[in-house]
Amino acid sequence: MDAFIHPMNLTHKLSDDELFWRASMMPYKKEYPFPRVPKVAFMFLTRGPLPFMPLWERFFKDHEIFFSIYLHTPPDYYLNVSTSSPFYGRQIPSQRVEWGSFLLADAERRLLANALLDFSNERFILLSESCIPVYNFPTVYKYLIGSTYSFVESYDDPTRYGRGRYNRKMLPHIKLYQWRKGSQWFEMQRSVATYIVSDTKYYNLFKKYCKPACYPDEHYIPTYLNMFHGSLNANRTITWVDWSMGGPHPAKYEGVNVTEGFIQSIRNNGTLCSYNDELTSVCYLFARKFAPSALEPLLNLSSTVMNF
Repeated sequence: MDAFIHPMNLTHKLSDDELFWRASMMPYKKEYPFPRVPKVAFMFLTRGPLPFMPLWERFFKDHEIFFSIYLHTPPDYYLNVSTSSPFYGRQIPSQRVEWGSFLLADAERRLLANALLDFSNERFILLSESCIPVYNFPTVYKYLIGSTYSFVESYDDPTRYGRGRYNRKMLPHIKLYQWRKGSQWFEMQRSVATYIVSDTKYYNLFKKYCKPACYPDEHYIPTYLNMFHGSLNANRTITWVDWSMGGPHPAKYEGVNVTEGFIQSIRNNGTLCSYNDELTSVCYLFARKFAPSALEPLLNLSSTVMNF
């Protein structure tokens, strides 16, 4: 029973279809017949090395019973870490990923499905190798576990970068007014994650008709949630990113850019957002995009600014 509800070995030979079927099982009985401490699943979608692993290891230290880690890497990449690291043995069976293609959406669902196999996982956050936490673990955990909503950015963009990517061949199943765009970097509750991996109809529509310059990772989940589960979504992301430079990629911050003032400006940037239907100034728990050279400055600031 324990191996079924808390799988420790992430190695398996399931196909994606088999994995999604297995992960889509949702018990109708709400009470669990075993002691359950709800966990946050940290899902890293990476191109290989994790330059900020020392920062994340410090973030996770002494909170082992409250989180799970899942790594989707290139299929031929082996993460060589100490057996004492929380990242040890956390690579899932992965496949090739290509930016801008549907392979990216496949990888996101693969991470969700593997994380859903552990019944203790209650919240699911997607991160990249260039992401960092800007608050300590207790703050992040309380914020996510206490939320009644998922955090998936989903908005109507009337420009050619939003509605302009809609394909009329999706009619009558997806109409233009239902089409949404949003950040790839989502966070969601267990029920929403289960809906995503259970979907076949709309997933296949996107796979067939959302091709460059339509980017599935920016449209599939935001559109699907808008159509069917909008009441469960806060319609915002909790991962800060800087698009002020323009172009297809956000700004990347080097070590020289990392100062106490800069991190504080992410933690409290003067804007308000909604948390459980009330206004709060704590809107972003994570940030990207950071270059490897930012590691040392971030480690130097972690205890004084991020409090871990």
